[in-house]
Amino acid sequence: MDEQITPILRTDNAEAAVAWYGRLGFTKDWEHRFEPDLPLFVSISRGPMRIFLSEHKGDARPDTLLYLSVHDIDAVAAEFGLSVQQAPWGPEIEVRDPDGNRLRLGATQS
Repeated sequence: MDEQITPILRTDNAEAAVAWYGRLGFTKDWEHRFEPDLPLFVSISRGPMRIFLSEHKGDARPDTLLYLSVHDIDAVAAEFGLSVQQAPWGPEIEVRDPDGNRLRLGATQS
């Protein structure tokens, strides 16, 4: 197994967050609750990218910024009704998830 880093993002509603991240091409891998009424913890992925979404207070704070390099920047921008902006390092967009976390997406460089 390759080494990797997995960011944890705070969410108030993990199920709604999973649906929103589905618009970015992420799918749910698994979920965990210690007890039925306790907070939900979910793993989502898109290819080699993985994010944990946590309803646990204190795991993370909103307004976190993640940078994702993707092959389909134009399709993602269209999904959110955005125009791709040309940064000095390449095309990118920025979106906010329902919990205020920021995701900056840039086109992968070949």
